[in-house]
Amino acid sequence: MFAAYLTVTILGAVFNGAAAVTYLIGHEYPKTQADMKGLPRKYVPVLGSLLAAGTVGLLAGLAVPILGTLAAAGLILYFIGAIIAHLRVGSRDIVGGIVFLATAVAALTMGLLHHGAW
Repeated sequence: MFAAYLTVTILGAVFNGAAAVTYLIGHEYPKTQADMKGLPRKYVPVLGSLLAAGTVGLLAGLAVPILGTLAAAGLILYFIGAIIAHLRVGSRDIVGGIVFLATAVAALTMGLLHHGAW
């Protein structure tokens, strides 16, 4: 059980960490996504910071389980919001969001199975 928990947590951290870096370095992709969704570009670094916080929380959860639980729950809410934002503007390009959401759900599930609720 621990191996599966560790694998899913690290995979989630890598996915979200890479996305956070993309948002925080000023890459063009997050900016065009924000434009498509009607969000001001000034929110792109904020979204990147949320992804970075989720990444750090997942990794910190390896030592302090409640932090991992809260981080995974926060990432789930983040990606539900991202998918809704895509659907709101008529974009059906949600496969990436679903993959990230599934990873966060898996991290939360595996963490709860491994550590319990608290």
